[in-house]
Amino acid sequence: MYCTRTGLILGFHGADKSIVEKVLTGKEDLIGSENIYDWLGNGIYFWDNSPSRALEWANELSKRTGSRIKEPAVIGAIIDLGYCLDLLDYKNLRAIKAGYELLCATTPILPKNTGKSTDLLKRELDCAVIETVHQYNELHGSEAFDSVRGVFWEGGELYPGGFFKEKDHIQICVRNIDCIKGYFLPLDRVSK
Repeated sequence: MYCTRTGLILGFHGADKSIVEKVLTGKEDLIGSENIYDWLGNGIYFWDNSPSRALEWANELSKRTGSRIKEPAVIGAIIDLGYCLDLLDYKNLRAIKAGYELLCATTPILPKNTGKSTDLLKRELDCAVIETVHQYNELHGSEAFDSVRGVFWEGGELYPGGFFKEKDHIQICVRNIDCIKGYFLPLDRVSK
């Protein structure tokens, strides 16, 4: 009953400027990611209401060898989350736990979350669990989730003893492209 959120939200996606221009002019759509380490599963990823974090991510990615991002840019999207697997809703955490238990029962060797930092940015286990939930719904004729939303605790402490991290954010994974109602170029306002 409460998996369908009311209202529209703004999401921000970091990409190469050429992709942003093609999407804004209707020549292309954003393409969903299907990496085995995408923590919210397969789909198009957005930072919830954070164009600055989307740009920072695009800048970081552009520095990697072989990156497709040559000129970092951000595109905004107007999103209706639709039927959302919202991991900020306590009830949905039980579905994730059930997905993990099903994955354990059906997979001889579980994937692991790994990474070069304590953030474990390669979330293969989390991705497998989320995708197991989606597969279970599909196999049992349950309604498919249009999107997934969760909090990602990332980075070092903001201050000693605090739980807030330098890069905490809410991320959205849009699985159903019909949830994207429009795109826009975010305003670049700098305080002078």
